Amino acid sequence: MAEDYALPADSDSSLTKTWWAGHRLRYNIGLVVAGLPAFICYVAAVERCIDLRVPGDWEVTIFTTLFQGFAYLIMIGAANACYQFGPWSERLIKPTNPARYRKIAFRMGFLFSVLLPFTPDVLLFFSCSVQMK
Repeated sequence: MAEDYALPADSDSSLTKTWWAGHRLRYNIGLVVAGLPAFICYVAAVERCIDLRVPGDWEVTIFTTLFQGFAYLIMIGAANACYQFGPWSERLIKPTNPARYRKIAFRMGFLFSVLLPFTPDVLLFFSCSVQMK
């Protein structure tokens, strides 16, 4: 893992592009892996709303599952567009230690992107808890 960040301290544009491009697969795998537990949490949130008898149409069907899967693919595409903020910010900030900057920026972006799919689940749990009869 340490060799991932062991690039020269030079912030050359081609090195920046190479480093960020080399980490995109890891980023996408994290997004795909996060999708399944996020969907499981969504199903648990819907079941909780049903158990609490919160008013509304609460169900998980094949249609809603396919819709969620398609929406998640769009979200992965949007996340990949946002991934470009990493190399862009590096060119803008011009850090004195590019390897350290890349490590921190990648980890923060990765963590944010992997936790983001859980946001609707948390909001749904909260909404159901507040709207109880």
